[in-house]
Amino acid sequence: MNFKNNTKQLILYLIVGGIATVVEWVLFYILNTPLRINYLFATALAFVISTFSNWLAGRLIMFKPSGKLWVELVQIYLTSIVGLLMNLGIMWLAVEIFGIVEFASKMLATALVFSWNFLIRKFVIYKGKNDEIL
Repeated sequence: MNFKNNTKQLILYLIVGGIATVVEWVLFYILNTPLRINYLFATALAFVISTFSNWLAGRLIMFKPSGKLWVELVQIYLTSIVGLLMNLGIMWLAVEIFGIVEFASKMLATALVFSWNFLIRKFVIYKGKNDEIL
């Protein structure tokens, strides 16, 4: 795989991640504000649906199928749960231990977790299936 292909995959993954982020934020807002659903339940539901939209958009836009659909979805959700835990841990460390302002901490956590998600999908979940992107 060459630099040009890797760069193209990264740009496409930014698009895929952007789609999932919009889905999550819009869904959370709708559930929590007009529908007045508890923020924890709204967060969990938005997370589950946005993870699915991330998988679907990624599969349609850039990643070729990895094999069995249910195995792929389990891998995606396990990766995302780890990513969510990483995000929370990075935020806590940055704010509480290092005294970094919350928004800067969120930017750092997002960048690190984005990298985790991209690398796990590229080199573990879809390994060997994406020498050439869709």
